[in-house]
Amino acid sequence: MNTLSNYPILKNINTPADVRKLAKEQLKPLAKELREFLTHTVSISGGHFAAGLGTVELTVALHYVFDTPQDQLVWDVGHQAYPHKILTGRKERMTTIRSKDGVSAFPSRAESEYDAFGVGHSSTSISAALGMAIASALKGEDKQMVAIIGDGSITGGMAYEAMNHAGAIDANLLVILNDNDMSISPPVGAMSNYLTKVLSSKIYSSVREESKKVLSRMPSVWELARRTEEHMKGMIVPGTLFEELGFNYIGPIDGHDIEMLVSTLENLKAINGPRFLHIVTKKGKGYAPAEKDPLAYHGVPAFDPSKDSLPKSAPSPHPTYTEVFGDWLCDMAAQDKRLTGITPAMREGSGLVKFSEQYPDRYFDVAIAEQHAVTLAAGQACQGAKPVVAIYSTFLQRGYDQLIHDVALQNLDVLFALDRAGQVGPDGPTHAGSFDYSYMRCIPNMLVMAPADENECRQMLYTGFLHKGPASVRYPRGKGPGVAIQKEMTAFPIGKAEIRHHGSRIAILAWGSMVAPALDAGKRLNATVVNMRFVKPIDQDLILELAKTHDTFVTIEENALPGGAGSAVNEFLHAQRILMPVLNIALPDAFIEQGTREQLLEICGLDADSILKRIQEYCA
Repeated sequence: MNTLSNYPILKNINTPADVRKLAKEQLKPLAKELREFLTHTVSISGGHFAAGLGTVELTVALHYVFDTPQDQLVWDVGHQAYPHKILTGRKERMTTIRSKDGVSAFPSRAESEYDAFGVGHSSTSISAALGMAIASALKGEDKQMVAIIGDGSITGGMAYEAMNHAGAIDANLLVILNDNDMSISPPVGAMSNYLTKVLSSKIYSSVREESKKVLSRMPSVWELARRTEEHMKGMIVPGTLFEELGFNYIGPIDGHDIEMLVSTLENLKAINGPRFLHIVTKKGKGYAPAEKDPLAYHGVPAFDPSKDSLPKSAPSPHPTYTEVFGDWLCDMAAQDKRLTGITPAMREGSGLVKFSEQYPDRYFDVAIAEQHAVTLAAGQACQGAKPVVAIYSTFLQRGYDQLIHDVALQNLDVLFALDRAGQVGPDGPTHAGSFDYSYMRCIPNMLVMAPADENECRQMLYTGFLHKGPASVRYPRGKGPGVAIQKEMTAFPIGKAEIRHHGSRIAILAWGSMVAPALDAGKRLNATVVNMRFVKPIDQDLILELAKTHDTFVTIEENALPGGAGSAVNEFLHAQRILMPVLNIALPDAFIEQGTREQLLEICGLDADSILKRIQEYCA
């Protein structure tokens, strides 16, 4: 049985202060135990795995060198922060991660004082750490602020905006780039490590700063010296860009050499101003299957660590909504050469793998740059292309100005395929798509659709693709009710709903994922149940007709109540001066923590039994 007693050093680590009590020669065996414990716990709970394996030594070194939580660590995204959670008092609860009432999937200020900043969307760490550094300095505090950012997250433009600002104000900030994918392995080794020790040392830094003072009085000599230094560093390290942004660039160094990490971090801790440490790590380090296929082991279900592969789920006759989208995209691309596919670094998650392989010239992965993805689509549409932006609902929030200004204002033909709408489950509130009905419905020219099942998803994507102007189709994570999918594509009449069940007195108007539970509850109530299909425009003619024959309306949506689909019904009834009871059922005005999707829908009162109870209580 694998218990904490199997980890003689780690079992005594309850806070980072315990790490700092260790002798330096104990850090390497601690890292080994930490990696083994991480493998053990994730194999039970599932969760993000490969990224954390790659940051074990870095995490140990950071908590050994810095006085956390006095000094603040800001982890970008949080996939890499499981080792951090283990060392900061949560090791005995790690098997509960991502489950209801368990440890959060990402750093959370509400969960631990060691989680300096809550994260979930990428590229935010440098901005947050810079803000913390500024506020701390204004209070006269002597704190170290450290941002740890991955090579994927640093593709986001926000990271460079923050670095540009930090360099301009000479902020006391350390940025660590955890590089586990870039092809820069040749510089990592004895020579590079030696140079790094020199470049990060107090002697080098003091000589560098004093030389600046002296040579700056002789402009021509200073310019020659500056260019020479940049040229010499540029030959041995890829840091010229970061130096130009005002950072003292150090690296790249081996991110699994804990002695080197500690030595370098100690040197950097003694230096003021903007510093940039570039470390090279291996995603999945120490667990052979994850090293071989880090993508497959990025996020994993529970697994047997003694086996070389992850458990395979039983084949299902019903595809997920993501798979429905991926198949439609390839079929539509075969029919229309104008179609392009755009994703902000979510090829696998958004179902674009097959499209990227079949149509590589029409596939565009823009990295973690949602704003660019939206405006890129707008630019393509200006030249007659028909772009489809595959993006999670929660991530489109990052490109909202571009959605309004660059797409909708110009009424351009861009189709947004919004995956992971509504409650997403284990990833929690940072990834929930709770607001897109509201933020899409208020935009002029926007067509907003929500499929009730897999076949409607395919037909709505086709409808949106043919539509002149911007359109969106939003669908939830996972599978639908299991409806057969028609290969032939047929466009829906814009703004027209369908009655799924004829009843009396009560008319239930449901959108998207809520049609199935609404139909269940509605049949038990003998209520009329409508699959509304369109959030914008809503079917006004059908609403007027139902208002004449029913006593009460109930609207049901997996979206925030303010500004959502139910609000559209309320606004229309008010404009028509129709006074009748309306019960709006939607997501509560709160951020819902993690759990399974089914658990979260029950918590939100959006399962069939809860819907039935709400309606009965309202109509009693």
